[in-house]
Amino acid sequence: MEHAVAATPAWAVLAYLAAGVLFILALRGLSSPESSQAGNRNGMIGMALAVGTTLALHPTGLLLIVGAIAIGGGIGWVIAQRIQMTAMPELVAGFHSLVGMAAVLVGCAAYLNPGAFGITDATGAILAVSRVEMGLGVAIGAITFSGSIIAFLKLSGRMSGSPILLPGRHIINLGVLAGILILTGVFAFDTAAGMGQGPLMWIILGLSFVIGVTLIIPIGGADMPVVISMLNSYSGWAAAAMGFTLQNTAMIITGALVGSSGAILSYIMCKAMNRSFISVIAGGFGADSGSGGAKGEVIQKAYKAGSADDAAFIMQNAETVIIVPGYGMAVSQAQHALREMGDLLKKEGVSVKYAIHPVAGRMPGHMNVLLAEANVPYDEVFELEDINSEFGQCDVAFVIGANDVTNPLAKTDKTSPIYGMPILDVEKAKTVLFVKRSMGGVGYAGVDNPVFYADNTMMLLADAKKMVENIVKALNGGGH
Repeated sequence: MEHAVAATPAWAVLAYLAAGVLFILALRGLSSPESSQAGNRNGMIGMALAVGTTLALHPTGLLLIVGAIAIGGGIGWVIAQRIQMTAMPELVAGFHSLVGMAAVLVGCAAYLNPGAFGITDATGAILAVSRVEMGLGVAIGAITFSGSIIAFLKLSGRMSGSPILLPGRHIINLGVLAGILILTGVFAFDTAAGMGQGPLMWIILGLSFVIGVTLIIPIGGADMPVVISMLNSYSGWAAAAMGFTLQNTAMIITGALVGSSGAILSYIMCKAMNRSFISVIAGGFGADSGSGGAKGEVIQKAYKAGSADDAAFIMQNAETVIIVPGYGMAVSQAQHALREMGDLLKKEGVSVKYAIHPVAGRMPGHMNVLLAEANVPYDEVFELEDINSEFGQCDVAFVIGANDVTNPLAKTDKTSPIYGMPILDVEKAKTVLFVKRSMGGVGYAGVDNPVFYADNTMMLLADAKKMVENIVKALNGGGH
């Protein structure tokens, strides 16, 4: 006879269902900038409802739980207030690691004290189905944790952003993954494991920590935004697995939504980048032993340098200007000055549009968030597939801090780590104004950009924010 588990009251089931609906509405709202604020509100209301319901169902130790929530929530609030937008990608990776570790800790607690979780039979042994849930949840959580830590280190510059290629890495990854799956199957029927004893649980945990590292370290450069969405998906599945262990409907629903939406986003981004979705899961896609990363060299070539006055004059006399923002804009926090520049150009009768590459920045939607923060009108912002054909007819492509996403080597150089990735065809514009701090950098993927040296390109070498502010002064007549 199985351990008796109290049935969830009808009101709690309805509350969890309502929370699930709110989470779905949140995802729906976040699919568009116009509805993103409403989406965030729905998500927060849904989470408050789910947490409140869970607390009402488990009043024991309520003071400790509320205290833990207050401490964690306080830390999160302080971090959210202080974090710069440039650090948002590594913050997201860091938070993903916490979700993964939470799943690991819950799984370990359930393994060590299964009776408290209601997952034992009459003999006190852990139910076989619970062992499967536990093993998978701990494995996915550990992969999410260690993989997110590597992503955090890469994105924050504490580890090289270039691919770190292990000999035979695909064989290692497949072998470790097969070992985790086989051991999880054995774990489900292991007598000692059923009594919360034996080494299998800890071996699975250790292997999962290892593969989280080996999956992420080979990935670098322009592919990191896909890694973020992939780890987001992993964190959701880890939460869903632990939802079964905790017998919590809200966790199952929420985890499944996060896991599936993250997987769909990863697939969409892979398709936009001409990458294989399976190779993302395998790790180390877009990299081989002969290319990529910071090994790219900058060869000194002739280029045309210009000033803010030159840029202002050229854009004032243009009919169409397409602005291409990149990570350099985020670093310098130039989005507000950029919007002011766009407003001034529109007053001069210039058509202004913004072109967004799906992996511009360091996480999905990074540029969209920055432009929305600066109140750039949504109808002026276009995705790559909607605007790429217009570069051939536009007068000026104004590129601010973007390198890899405008690099035509992605179309021609099969040895390049960005080969096959669709790019914004800025080189087809009549004039390309390229804002870059100096000619010494080669972008996140470590590849020099031939557009810098093209006859129709003028390099504007300065801090992005300072350069745009000087262009604004020139457009206002202060630079003449």
